[in-house]
Amino acid sequence: MKYTPLTLIALLLILLAQPQAAQADGGDDFGIWSTVGVEKKINKRWRIGGEAEWRTMDDASKTDRWSFGVYGQYKVSSWLKASAGYDLLVDNNYKYSYHTDGTPNKKAHYWGQRHRVNVALTGSYHFGHFGLSLRERWQYTYRHHKSVPERYDFDQEDYDGKPKTYAGKGSNVLRSRLKLDYDIAKTGLEPYASVEVYNGWYIKKVRYTAGLDWSINKHHEVGIYYRLQTLHHDDDEDPDTHILGLSYAFRF
Repeated sequence: MKYTPLTLIALLLILLAQPQAAQADGGDDFGIWSTVGVEKKINKRWRIGGEAEWRTMDDASKTDRWSFGVYGQYKVSSWLKASAGYDLLVDNNYKYSYHTDGTPNKKAHYWGQRHRVNVALTGSYHFGHFGLSLRERWQYTYRHHKSVPERYDFDQEDYDGKPKTYAGKGSNVLRSRLKLDYDIAKTGLEPYASVEVYNGWYIKKVRYTAGLDWSINKHHEVGIYYRLQTLHHDDDEDPDTHILGLSYAFRF
């Protein structure tokens, strides 16, 4: 069998997703992540931009998060880029407490805010139509303290009428992403596959992504991807998530 470059990258996309997808069970979740962005090229080295994102959860039946961010990017050399950014995150939170036997005790539901800053370096190498890149991104996130008037008591099957305050919390994470893409000449199409690891002194989550970007012209780009997000040692005990991603970017 003769393998073309497009066939090889398609096989890679399948191989990346398959091992983790095989672990999926009835407890996994499904969500849709959609982004709209704008980017301005200042000169040959500098770019600035902004992005808004909407995420869903619980099999895409509820809003999980809204976010709004800005960033700047500097081209250090032909193979190295540096960037920095800020995001405001508005989250739909469910906080549980548990009995000693592991059964749920109480649940709080509230909308909360987080502030996030990040800096990153991305190194890339191209061979033919293929591109390989490694991005190392440090991010710090601060969650505001939040007070709720009451929580739902599973034992009493009613709200307890007692206020509860969750303290503010900051966290540091190093995100390492390895990405392989393929530029299909004269089409504007670029399929890709990536693996990203979140490390906060231990592996917190891993994202496996396979997608396709389409540069319609020099101003408009759309994208679609499938992502599997697996959590490790997570305090909230959230399920693994299967994600359908959609994006649009305007560049000028």
